[in-house]
Amino acid sequence: MILSKYLGVQHLYQNKMEKVDKYAEIIWDYMHMNHALVPSDIILVLGSRDLLVAHRACDLFFEKYAPTIIFSGDFNGKKRILSKSEAEVFKDVALERGVPESAIFIENKSCNTGNNVIFSKDLILNKKLTHKKIIVVQKPFAERRAFATFKKVWPEPEIFLTSPVVSFDEYMNNNKYDTKDHIINRTVEDLQRIREYPKLGFHIEQNIPEDVWHAGQELISLGYNKSLIKC
Repeated sequence: MILSKYLGVQHLYQNKMEKVDKYAEIIWDYMHMNHALVPSDIILVLGSRDLLVAHRACDLFFEKYAPTIIFSGDFNGKKRILSKSEAEVFKDVALERGVPESAIFIENKSCNTGNNVIFSKDLILNKKLTHKKIIVVQKPFAERRAFATFKKVWPEPEIFLTSPVVSFDEYMNNNKYDTKDHIINRTVEDLQRIREYPKLGFHIEQNIPEDVWHAGQELISLGYNKSLIKC
């Protein structure tokens, strides 16, 4: 009797997690811009505690996609998870990978995506860096929101979004920097921001397909509501 009860609970949990993966992957696919990268002037990297993003930027540098890297970001939120600013931590990764210091600039004051763009723009203009084409590197689930922010705040350069080249399963289940629950909560939050932020002047408008929005609502009903913004 106890065993059958336990197996019943296990079955319900497995069924729930299959739904979670199904809905989260729908949003994951939507968040990827799938831009074809071209040789550019700058690789602009949006900081976080996910060092895979820094490594992706280094890979692009060594593949000669751009001669300059800008790492942008202060501390991650109010809680100082990292020992120093995100930009400085990412720079350390790049130096360890062999990127020359002369190719690196850091912007270590921004605390949100809009500031990432604004403060990086100021740095680029002050340093008189060529910026017709910019590759923006972000976390996989945040590509689309970074694109929407950039095109609203600084629409002139041609931008190409990219993120660590990793599968949904690998990123969710083998991530050294964040738990799966945290990533999915943040994914649902970013989907909500894509819908709400144009009303506040933070983003350009973007179409959200019905199945993508439905997936987000289903995840909220399954308890992934920890990071929602107040609309």
